[in-house]
Amino acid sequence: MTLKLGTRRSLLATTQSQMVADGYTRATGREIEMVGITTFGDVTKAHLAQLGGTGVFVSALRDKLVDGEIDFAVHSLKDLPTKRDERFTLAALPTRHDHRDALVGAHKLADLPPGARVGTGSPRRVAMLRALRPDLEYVPIRGNADTRIGKVTSGELDAVVLASAGLTRIGRDTEIAQIFEVEEMLPAPGQGALAVECLAGRADLIAFLGVLDDPRTRSAVAAERAVLSALEAGCSAPVGAFAADDGQTLNLTAAVVSLDGQAAVRKSAAGPSSDADRLGRLLAAEMLAEGADRLMGEHSH
Repeated sequence: MTLKLGTRRSLLATTQSQMVADGYTRATGREIEMVGITTFGDVTKAHLAQLGGTGVFVSALRDKLVDGEIDFAVHSLKDLPTKRDERFTLAALPTRHDHRDALVGAHKLADLPPGARVGTGSPRRVAMLRALRPDLEYVPIRGNADTRIGKVTSGELDAVVLASAGLTRIGRDTEIAQIFEVEEMLPAPGQGALAVECLAGRADLIAFLGVLDDPRTRSAVAAERAVLSALEAGCSAPVGAFAADDGQTLNLTAAVVSLDGQAAVRKSAAGPSSDADRLGRLLAAEMLAEGADRLMGEHSH
């Protein structure tokens, strides 16, 4: 019996969903059929920040799971809301790809002339870029990777910032001028990781999908998302987080940056991998105690 995998229709989504499908076929011999689904986030022209960011790409796929039109869905983990929906389960978090952000253009960030135009749709990236180069102009853009890179090729923008993992998956990594290390720019929680989701009631399917689960990826992103979840309650400023699991210990770093890039609260912590969620919540509490929630200040209006 062929399993149906639901995916968004963008090149990046179909490419990464096909990678996951191929992984299951290699591991189990099961045939996987891809089902393309158009989501609200794909068709609307509004900026993602106005749409409330997470969730806009996810709900259409979840509707198809509930209807039984697909058996499972593949999401970019950073698109998934941190609040759990009891109807679904994350059956697998495959081994994460590169977590970092990348600059596409002819020059590294340090070599761009003052006033150069850099495109990104992410408030987190804008805030962290402003901390590094307050003298550049940051232009909100949306659309798929092709569209964004095209704005550099056409000369409309001097550079764009995208996730390194996505550029690699669609074969555009040759156009990367610079990859930002986490010391310069903390990624979005869960960046570079994919999530395989199915209905919580399908025990047989959950067991099958679990073959691609990577425990180290799971604990690392659990810590990152716990930070985000705890901060979302008390803070609307951009959040970056990255955790690495060596098998025993989890090292977690998170930052909240004001939108003008002028102020930041950055903290690190380490703890046992089995305690990922608690580690993330503790770090978020420390950040809020240090004033992370005040970083939006007057800049949000």
